[in-house]
Amino acid sequence: MNRNLRVWVEGTIIAAMAMALSFIPLDIGPSLSISLGQIPITVFALRRGWKPGIFAAALWGLLHFPAGKVYYLAVSQVLIEYPIAFAFAGFAGLAAVKLHQAMQAGDDKKARMAIVQGTLSGAGARYFWHFVAGVIFWGAYAVWGMSPFVYSLVTNGISGLATALVSLFVALLIYQTNPKLYLPNERP
Repeated sequence: MNRNLRVWVEGTIIAAMAMALSFIPLDIGPSLSISLGQIPITVFALRRGWKPGIFAAALWGLLHFPAGKVYYLAVSQVLIEYPIAFAFAGFAGLAAVKLHQAMQAGDDKKARMAIVQGTLSGAGARYFWHFVAGVIFWGAYAVWGMSPFVYSLVTNGISGLATALVSLFVALLIYQTNPKLYLPNERP
């Protein structure tokens, strides 16, 4: 199979896996949750880089539509929170080259740091857009008279941090148990 085609097929499978993991309920409050789909997107982006990572993550966001998992207030809100926010999860791949170089050099400490940087970059970029949508669109639902900014910062911050920490734990565990999964030339 053509190498580029293999990367895009792999990304499509990863997006489907992320969507399947999205059905596992991990709510930690009325508007707080941990997004397990972030895990395969992060690993894929660290394996293949930011462009394929953005593709797979955007596809994951779009898969929310046929799955009926879209919360709709306005067209612009839906665009921000699904294709845009989810696509930004693929920015975990910005650390892919650093990770691959560290692995080739046998430097576990630098490799782990690249995983940390990539995981936090992807989760942070994604939840930044959820924060923006929260301020603009969901602020009217703020509890206890909270400002939309604070409400969105708290709800999306807690969800983003929890998702990032779970994703980081699993990404580092995968590196510990099967580091070849992060190498782009290895078959999954």
